[in-house]
Amino acid sequence: MRIVSGIQPTGNLHLGNYLGAIRNWVRMQDEAAAQGGECLYFLADLHALSQPHDPKALASNTREMAAALLACGIDPEKSVLFNQAQVPAHAELQWLLNGTARVGWLNRMTQWKDKAGKNREGQSVALFTYPVLQAADVLLYQATHVPVGEDQKQHLELARDIAQKFNNDYCAPDAPLFTLPEPIIPREAARIMSLRDGTAKMSKSDPSDMSRINLTDDAETILQKVRKAKTDPEPLPADKADLEGRPEAANLVGIYAAVAGTSPEAVLGEFAGHGFGAFKPALGELLVEKLAPINARFLELRQDPAGLDAILRSGAEKARALGTPTLHGAYAALGLLRG
Repeated sequence: MRIVSGIQPTGNLHLGNYLGAIRNWVRMQDEAAAQGGECLYFLADLHALSQPHDPKALASNTREMAAALLACGIDPEKSVLFNQAQVPAHAELQWLLNGTARVGWLNRMTQWKDKAGKNREGQSVALFTYPVLQAADVLLYQATHVPVGEDQKQHLELARDIAQKFNNDYCAPDAPLFTLPEPIIPREAARIMSLRDGTAKMSKSDPSDMSRINLTDDAETILQKVRKAKTDPEPLPADKADLEGRPEAANLVGIYAAVAGTSPEAVLGEFAGHGFGAFKPALGELLVEKLAPINARFLELRQDPAGLDAILRSGAEKARALGTPTLHGAYAALGLLRG
């Protein structure tokens, strides 16, 4: 088993990132290491070029994201942690795969439609071909599995289509170059919503910092954000079905369950009949307890940029070695001569 996944370094990680993805990365890292497999986790700084960005901020955010992942439990002794820009093979393979990908396939990508909106002509080519780079990210390493959420299933299907077409067009039937990766659906697909709007995902791009719990927030900030989280006047029910139509209440119960490692039903069994005046302090204290060690470790790591750079360099060296055979195989399959 070889698991590959990435995250854009666009700012601090928040609770939704941690519960929805990073905690599962740590679990998969430990399980893969125990079974003789391996995990590659990368900071997708090349993907960041698909949108306008501040170069200085991107460099800083890349280090900060590395520190956050390490603080959450990603272990460079068990996993390969690196940033894309230090492994040029990602961009090289994307170009080679551009000859296989089809415009019609990319036009159907839901995220392209959502991000481009009505101004498609004004978007960067990088935004349009973003899914081809995503395909290169996983195919380069012969990934067997890729953790995906609902919003990434379509992109993994595209990666499989590209791999299959390349294998069919340029490889012998009994000697395909690319492995077709399988999706990993996290056991706990925690979908964490905004503290200000229970119908919208918790997001780094939300202009209101009160909408999210950042992993860099100190204890008082966490407690304040939970106190001010949007709710309704009704007490918590005993039955989960009775949370229907109460998105903010359901979100806070879901956060409590995900952080505590229990079920929403169990949470309601404990707090049924209580109002948010009692539930919010309990939730805030639980979050502080779970996130305080991550926050302390993050602040420590962030003070050592040279140490972070060394970890990313070491991971990139390992990634380059793992990806080189596939890249050479792609050049050869396409009939490209190299010295």
